[in-house]
Amino acid sequence: MSVVCRVIPCLDVAAGRVVKGVNFENLRDMGDPVELARLYFAQGADELTFLDVTATVDERSTTYDVVQRTAEQVFIPLTVGGGVRTHEDVARLLGVGADKVGVNSAAIRRPALIDEIADRFGAQVLVLSLDVKRSPTTPSGFVVTTHGGRTETDRDALSWAREAIERGAGELLVNSIDADGTKEGFDLELVSLMREISSVPVIASGGAGAVEHFAPAVRAGADAVLAASVFHSGQCSVGEVKRAMRADGIDVRDSRLATGEDA
Repeated sequence: MSVVCRVIPCLDVAAGRVVKGVNFENLRDMGDPVELARLYFAQGADELTFLDVTATVDERSTTYDVVQRTAEQVFIPLTVGGGVRTHEDVARLLGVGADKVGVNSAAIRRPALIDEIADRFGAQVLVLSLDVKRSPTTPSGFVVTTHGGRTETDRDALSWAREAIERGAGELLVNSIDADGTKEGFDLELVSLMREISSVPVIASGGAGAVEHFAPAVRAGADAVLAASVFHSGQCSVGEVKRAMRADGIDVRDSRLATGEDA
């Protein structure tokens, strides 16, 4: 997997604004996505993830104009998810500046979508987004959810991840719904289990609340760490996270080119 760990701020967007809640509920306005994207780029983010968290629930497409304006302001890889239902949606997102596209609900409804996207654009474009909850009903103890964690499926999270990789998913974005927004740390058991079964990079998401939470996720098996509210609130910067990770022996990319300082 990745030799150098990536730090990825996540922009959860609804109605053109960045929002954040706890367990995907009680969403609060956190700011303008373009302004925040520019800030995180300046701080030395390795990538950005843009998730339209209400596109699937509202049965609409991702807000393409916000994606385009964001892509015009930052020069690091941009992953976009939410409301992606067809390979035509992927083509349009790539056309407005996305580098990778995340799929979740639509792929669960029709797994062949993964094959279609991978065959047309390559596995490097396709990120399987997994919103995962703990559940006693599945063999692994984790179940896949859809619609921003609102709807549980009957799919075991590890089995679904294996199938998606076989179909062509190039990365796994593993978000713990239980930990999301709690700021109590990543679900390390979930990260470890995904690492054991995955032949592609694993991105840990959900629960980061302090700089010391990131290194344990990497030690559990994450190739990249993704966070939202801890950055949006100003509780810590990307540079501060990288400094803490480096001090803990984690290899991260130097951010001096973006910030003029050693992150």
